[in-house]
Amino acid sequence: MTAAAEPTPESAPLSACTVSRDITNFDLLIEDMEQEFGESWGDLRFDEALSFLSQPEAAALKVLTLALDAEDDTPAEMERIATLIAKARQAGVRVILITENLGATALHQLLRLGADDFVPYPLPEGALHDAVARLDKPLIAETPVPAATGGTAPGRDGSVLVVQGLAGGVGGTTFAVNLAWELATPDAPRKMQIAAPSVCVIDLDLQFGSVASCLDLSRTEAVFELWSDTARMDMLSFDQALADYDGKLKVLSAPADMLPLDFITGDDVNRVISMARSKFDYVIVDMPKSVVSWTEAALNQAHVFFAMLELDMRSAQNALRLMRTFRAEDLPAEKMRFVLNRAPKFTDLGGKTRVRHLEQSLSISIEVQLPDGGRAVTDANDHGEPLGKAAPKSPLRKAISKLARVVAAVETAGRATA
Repeated sequence: MTAAAEPTPESAPLSACTVSRDITNFDLLIEDMEQEFGESWGDLRFDEALSFLSQPEAAALKVLTLALDAEDDTPAEMERIATLIAKARQAGVRVILITENLGATALHQLLRLGADDFVPYPLPEGALHDAVARLDKPLIAETPVPAATGGTAPGRDGSVLVVQGLAGGVGGTTFAVNLAWELATPDAPRKMQIAAPSVCVIDLDLQFGSVASCLDLSRTEAVFELWSDTARMDMLSFDQALADYDGKLKVLSAPADMLPLDFITGDDVNRVISMARSKFDYVIVDMPKSVVSWTEAALNQAHVFFAMLELDMRSAQNALRLMRTFRAEDLPAEKMRFVLNRAPKFTDLGGKTRVRHLEQSLSISIEVQLPDGGRAVTDANDHGEPLGKAAPKSPLRKAISKLARVVAAVETAGRATA
């Protein structure tokens, strides 16, 4: 269908609406809305949307897609958009943000106010479909997982973010460590003098895990003892196996000696992650490069599964293999979020074209693109410090910090609507 000016009482019930200043600025969105919703969608301006949500005709409405660009990033427009999101939440309507050149602060604010998801514009192929499919399962969702045995403390149910590099050297551990640090040291708690989130990093690479090296922490025998008999694990033995970094991060490092990856089982992984969830707001899990028998346990525990890759053939082939495995084993592939490390710069048009070709050839959406951290990453890891301390002005650090704010905002919104 073509974008309608405004739904009327005679129109067929609408299940979705776009809301924008001018929908013709988002022609790709029109095509995707037609593909996703057929004839059951309409287009509204912001003032019309506020009025329409109060009408009986809005009873069947399920989704609002707010198409925003840089011109919407003003105090007056943001206030109007915030009002619309609040009214949609009251009506039980889910909100997807379609953003082009919208500032990170504005995006963060709208997610905190209750928007359910966001997709960058121009829309990657299939991105709107994937966002709609995620509405029943928010990006940081409350997912039932196996309970830990032996002393799990009630009252806390942390979000699990799993990181797996799809090839050697793609920066998975660096990403995991620095995402954990940024989540543990947000700006708002420092300014408002409130408690920062508690964060734990679990290094599941039993052979070559380097989280401890990146933070200059010692590996202790308590880690081996913990994994040797997780069935008897209690809160005390779990705490004794954790190392502390700067009073802000807790780390369950890889064992001091190399262990075979089948030394642990899916039950072991479930128990340890569940124990961590009971104690921490965020649990970051750094996976080995290999897919092993207990990968499924980590994936089932995850709220988000970050798959790290680079713009090269080995990453592309491994991503394809991983997706085939997930589909063949009927694993929850919808949790997967692809992260491109050492992404092309804004001015590298050839590189941007290669990224689009990679997405098209693999039928994926690369939702996060991280710049090359350069020498600062090597120096920070050698000194055992996160980039937030060693190189706070690093473009990579700023990009991970921005992602951490979005993760925190979406997690907060997910809990508020749970």
